[in-house]
Order: sequence, then C-alpha cells, then structure tokens
Amino acid sequence: IFRYVNLVDLARCAQVSQTWMLLTQNSSLWSDINFSSVKHQVQDQIVVNTLQKWRPCVLRLNLRGCYSLHWPSFKSISECKNLQDLNLSECQGLDDESMRLISEGCRALLYLNLSYTDITNGTLRLLSSFPNLQYLSLAHCRKFTDKGLLYLGSGKGCHKLIYLDLSGCIQISVDGFRNIANGCSRIQDLLINKMPTLTDRCIQALVEKCQQIMSVVFLDSPHLSDTTFKALAECKLVKVSIEGNNQITDLSFKLMSKCCPYIRHIHMADCQKITDAGLKMISPLKHILVLNVADCIRLSDGGVRPFVQGSSGAKLRELNLTNCIHVTDASVTEIAQRCHELTYLNLRHCENVTDAGIEALGNMSSLISIDISGTSISDMGLRALGCHGKIKELSISECKKISDTGIQEFCKGTKYLEYCHVSYCPQLTDEAVKAMAFHCHTLTSVNVAGCPKMTDTCIQYLAAACHYLHFLDVSGCIHLTDKALKYLWKGCRQLQILKMLYCRNITKQAVLKYTAKLEKHEHNDADPPSWLGYDWDGNILSPSPKNTR
Repeated sequence: IFRYVNLVDLARCAQVSQTWMLLTQNSSLWSDINFSSVKHQVQDQIVVNTLQKWRPCVLRLNLRGCYSLHWPSFKSISECKNLQDLNLSECQGLDDESMRLISEGCRALLYLNLSYTDITNGTLRLLSSFPNLQYLSLAHCRKFTDKGLLYLGSGKGCHKLIYLDLSGCIQISVDGFRNIANGCSRIQDLLINKMPTLTDRCIQALVEKCQQIMSVVFLDSPHLSDTTFKALAECKLVKVSIEGNNQITDLSFKLMSKCCPYIRHIHMADCQKITDAGLKMISPLKHILVLNVADCIRLSDGGVRPFVQGSSGAKLRELNLTNCIHVTDASVTEIAQRCHELTYLNLRHCENVTDAGIEALGNMSSLISIDISGTSISDMGLRALGCHGKIKELSISECKKISDTGIQEFCKGTKYLEYCHVSYCPQLTDEAVKAMAFHCHTLTSVNVAGCPKMTDTCIQYLAAACHYLHFLDVSGCIHLTDKALKYLWKGCRQLQILKMLYCRNITKQAVLKYTAKLEKHEHNDADPPSWLGYDWDGNILSPSPKNTR
C-alpha cells in the first residue's frame, strides 16, 4: 500500500506508529522515487537527504517539474551508482555542468529525459558516458545545434539508442538528422511532434541508415507528404501517428497496405486529403488494433464500412471518428456487428448518428469507453447503451435531446462508471447528477459545465457519495454558491482539479478557503459568455443576431 502514496504522505505514515515507521524504511519503497508528485514542495535539502540515505537502492528517479533544484541535488543524483531511469524534464536549474556530474556517476542509465531544459551541445557530448543508454528525450531543448548531434555518433556514442524524442527541436536541420542517423542506427521509436520545420528530406536523411524504425509520431508537422511514407516503406512500421497535415493523401495508406503488413496502430487525424479510398486500401491489413481518423472530414460510410468488414474489424480495439460528419448509423451498426473486441469508440460530432445506431452498440459487451457528444442521440439510445453495464467512460456533451430520465436509466445499469461528461446540456438538472452519484460511486471525473439548472444540491449529492472524485468542472453553473465548495471540501478529499468559470455566486474568499490543497483550480465571477447560450439568470438566449454577436 505504501508504494502508492507520494513522499509527503509516506512521511506522514512514518509518524503513525513504530511499526509503520519501520515499514516505511523498507528499501523496496525507495527503488522508485517520484519527487514530481510533490514538485512544488521539493527543495535541495529534501532531495539531498533522501538520496544520501537510499542511494544504493535507487533505480528510478523522477524530478519532472522540480524547478527549485540546484547543484547540491544534482551532486546527490551523481552518487546513485545504480540509477537506471532519470527524468529531469522541466528542471530549470539543470545545465551542462550539472550533467557533467551526473555523467561521471550514473553510468548505468538506460532512460534519460532532458526535455524542456537548457542543455547545450556540451551535454550531448557527455551522452557517450552512458554506454547502455536506450531511451532519450531532448524534446523542446532549443539550445543545442546540428553540431551537437554529431556527438551521438562519436566515440562510444549512443549506439544502443532505440527511443528518441526530438519534439519541438525546431533548430534541427537535414544535417542534424543525418548526424543522428550516422550515430544511432538502431532507433525503433521516433517522436518528432510540434515541428513545423520538419520536412520530407529530414526523414529521408534519417531513414537512410535507421531502417529498424517501428514507430513514428509526427503530430503537428504540416510539411510532411507522401514522400515521407515512401522513405519509411523500408521500415517495418507497427505504429504511425500524424496529425494536422494537408499534404498526405490516400497514397500513404496504399504504401502502408503494401509495405507494413504488421502495422497495429494508425493515427492519421486532421489529414484533410484522406478519403474513403484510403480506408479501403488498408482494409486487407490483419493486425490493426487502433485507428484514429478524427477530423478527416471527407470520410463517410463508404470508407468506414469496408474497413470494419475487412481483416482487422474483429480485432479492432480503438476507433476514433470524431467530426467525420458524413458517417451515419449504417457504419455504427456495422461496427456493433463486427468489432467484437472494441473497447473505445469516439463518434463526437458525428451529427448523423442517431438512436438507431447507438442502440446497436448496446449489445457490445467489450465497449468500456464511448464519446457520442454532439450526436442526435436521445434518452432511448442512452438507455440501450447502458444495458450491458460495463461502460466506464461516457461523454454526451452537447446532446440536446437527452434528459434527466435518460441519465437515470443509463446509470441504473452502469455501476462501474468512472468518467461522465454531460457538459453543455442546458436541459439537465440536479436529478441527473443525483442519479450519477447514487448509482456510480466510483466516479473520478465529472463535467457539468454549461448546465445552468444545476444548484448546490447536485454538488451535495456528489460530495456525499463520490469520494474518489479527482476532476470536476462546473463552469457556467450560475446558481452554485459557496455552499457547493464547502460540500466538496468535506466530501471529496481526493479532488485535484476544480473548474468554476462564470460562477458569479461563488466568492473569491470561499475559493481561497476551500481550494488551497487542490492541485489546480480555475475561477471567475464573470457573467456567462453568449456562446454558452444562456444569460446570467439561466434564460436561454434566442439565436437572433442581437444575442449572438
């Protein structure tokens, strides 16, 4: 049990009794130390004292976001000779000199995360000190150059590297990627997100020598084209993730079908040129477990149905069709009939999906997470969806046809619900939340933002029954008062994130008093903006130009 508590709570446990104190001194508890969970409280002295006592035992050390650390902490880290996994992401005090200390002492490192730090070429030169390094993240490190990447291949180098994250390193040119290829030819997992400067030539330079790549993630790289997939055709890809790209066409799907017979994960979201023809091309592939084509707005039943009927349909576990507005009940019914292993389905803003399709999904015993926000579902479809009782995550935001009755019927059959988002459903009242709280005691995340009929009573229901609640969004619930915060403070001791925007009856004094221990909270007492669709008193605004400006 003590392995699951953070360092502050572990220190409290040690004060309960001599027996508990002895238990907290068990060396197995100190092989994996996570300072990140208490990052705002961590100072050098805490790190130094902890590591001096347990340094022979420490194998994994997480200091992500510990911005107050300086030389004494990094010196203590260097004395952990058996350290294998070190996360220094967002450590503002880290520099090349600190890394020199660590490189001299921690020769056994396998995993190293330096993302969002100010390291330069000097640190890259030191990486050869870790002869067994396999996993490296330099994401959003902007102060090293192409020349620094030469060091990855010099001397002992990083020849065993199999995972590399270069997300946000916009300073790297084609030459830099060529330097990586020369030194790290064993790379299997490549992450290059948020890289508007990434081009086909960069990938071509890398793949010339890195032909063991199995997984690529290129989110927000708009300049890549089908040429990238022609280069990657030499690799035996099992995972591809690309998002926000207007260059890639169905040809890339054709190349996948021909050259990647074992691909399992395809994420091609917001790729505007992908059409039904592309989905048909990958339908013969036999091992696809995850397909994400969110925001590929040209897709319709003409592509989704053949894919589901294809070789991977019966094995598919996750399917995301968000904003595929031409998809209808015909596809949803086909999914229900053929995808017997499907656990996650996202139909958000598929506005042509109605109760007919959702009722078919009610027979899927494998389904545990579904998002049908912005669809045309009503109480009838929601009732059918709750029949098998295994849904853990439900999102039905912006579903204007759902009433309290639908929520009540769904919750009666679903005891395992953990995540329930019903935001922007202005017709719902306290009775909907009462049903959630009464039937679903394991709720951890609830969102009722934009539901103006909610009152303090609904929060009272949640606080009385849902003691595992971690996240709550009540933004735009204009009738909530300070009482709501008091109920949460008493009943939801595990609450970490609370959002209360446009809650004009909750005072700043109450927010300060009752949210001090939360990880994050947001509050303002402004009137609800017109896009919420109602005024400060909860009256629904008419869609006239006067009210929508």
